[in-house]
Formats: sequence, C-alpha cells, structure tokens
Amino acid sequence: MDSIGRRNPQAALMSLEAYAASARGGFACLFSNSDEYERALIAERRAQGRYAQPKRRWPLLMLIGVMMMIAGTVLLLV
Repeated sequence: MDSIGRRNPQAALMSLEAYAASARGGFACLFSNSDEYERALIAERRAQGRYAQPKRRWPLLMLIGVMMMIAGTVLLLV
C-alpha cells in the first residue's frame, strides 16, 4: 500500500473503501434471516437422521406378554 502522502486524499479514500468492501464480502452470510438458517439447519440434521424416532421394543414385548397371559388364563379355564 502506498503511503498517503504520495497520493491525493480522494484516491486514498476510494482505495480504502474498496478494501473495506472486499473485506465485508468475505463475511457474507448465506441466509437472509435466522428463520431461513434454522430451516436449513433442521433439514440438514433430518438428512443425517438425528431426528429419527428411536426404535423401541417395549410395545412389542408388552403385546407378547399380554397375549401369553390371556393364553395362560384361557388354558387354565379349559
């Protein structure tokens, strides 16, 4: 960068503004608001399977247990 004394102030100011605009461009956000970011984040996590329901065996085991109790009661009554 040239020293400011060698350039006119207008050119130095324009150069500084160009550098600032370039620096701001590096920090640009992909999302226009937080809702858009949240939707993208949730969509990505769903794609990864983070929000899938855990598979539980309790309902099936309870059904089998109740059926066995009913079958045992019916056999005792016969």
